[in-house]
Amino acid sequence: MNWRKSSYSNSGACTEAADWRSACESGACVEAAACACPGVLVRDSQDRDGPVLAFTAPAWAAFTAALKARR
Repeated sequence: MNWRKSSYSNSGACTEAADWRSACESGACVEAAACACPGVLVRDSQDRDGPVLAFTAPAWAAFTAALKARR
């Protein structure tokens, strides 16, 4: 996945300071943002006002390493 800066970066009630990055694969897109408190926030790019998942930095690193290993 290649991450790019989202055109909707810095929007949302609880995530106003987040610098959102988008990634798409096979038409499915997500956005992720680094955050000081939980580590990484993730949301559905098609539902920006919907739920936001929070991952610790180590959990996010393990997830992205697993994705890279699949390639």
